[in-house]
Amino acid sequence: MKKFAFIFPGQGSQCTGMGLDLYNNFKEAKEVFDIADSTLEKKISSICFDGPDDELKKTINAQSAIVTTSIAALNAFLAKCPDIKPDFTLGHSLGEYCAMYCSSVMDLTTTIRAIQKRSELMDEATKTSKGTMAAILGASIENIETSIKKAGEFGLVQVANYNDPTQTVITGEIPAVNKACEFIKEKGAKRIVPLAVSGGFHSKLMDSAKDGFVDFVKDLNINNAITPVITNIDAKVTVSAEDFRTKMPSQINSSVMWVQSIQKAIEEGVNTFIEFGNGKVLAGLNRKISSEIKTYNVFDSASLNSTTEELMVGV
Repeated sequence: MKKFAFIFPGQGSQCTGMGLDLYNNFKEAKEVFDIADSTLEKKISSICFDGPDDELKKTINAQSAIVTTSIAALNAFLAKCPDIKPDFTLGHSLGEYCAMYCSSVMDLTTTIRAIQKRSELMDEATKTSKGTMAAILGASIENIETSIKKAGEFGLVQVANYNDPTQTVITGEIPAVNKACEFIKEKGAKRIVPLAVSGGFHSKLMDSAKDGFVDFVKDLNINNAITPVITNIDAKVTVSAEDFRTKMPSQINSSVMWVQSIQKAIEEGVNTFIEFGNGKVLAGLNRKISSEIKTYNVFDSASLNSTTEELMVGV
């Protein structure tokens, strides 16, 4: 018996051309892009479809572009496969807003508005506090945490993402992140990859963005979740509207507990995940988190059709 979780990728999954096939072939996807364009008062659809890459990579464009594309994929799938419902939803960082949309915490217009405000506040924060991030491959959590503590004398550094058992991302002020990378490498890390980002996301360098978002969400129309969401900051099942109102700002400067969140879904009986949005980033992470689960992808017509064909067998 399949138990489903719908999952959604975060920033970094974008590429020029994403969503175009869905837009051209599914009216449900086209409607999402049209509403996003209208809500944002800019052609985010054109930025998704045509770029240029430099524009798409900007935080103020990338976040709304990724969310719009993921929701377009979701709505196209639901139109074709209405009998497959999620038991839980999850999203990686930014993707959590798609999860909340899927769980009816926010409608589409509110979700797009929230993401645009979030991206603007995060972009502003990067201009006043210089930060960076690095992916650590093949190092133990103990190594990383010990090295981060030691590097703390050089500035702020903390874990940004627990992505999979072999990959952890650190974040913070440039000197401290660089020192932490040195210490982690000395202790035997397989590889360290500096990330091409504009700031130290998911760190205290984003405190001003969090504070601004607290004020924004006070008046946001947020509902209790119809489908439970497993949230990034604590890997806990969340349903209450007021819990989301608290967690949404806190997510901006807190670690993304993705490994823990997927493990929580598995503990709850989930054995089948469907990733909605550009690429297959989360499917790759899931393979390393557990070999006992299956992850499907929906990002264009071909992937949607192949996924629905496989899933409909026996449904």
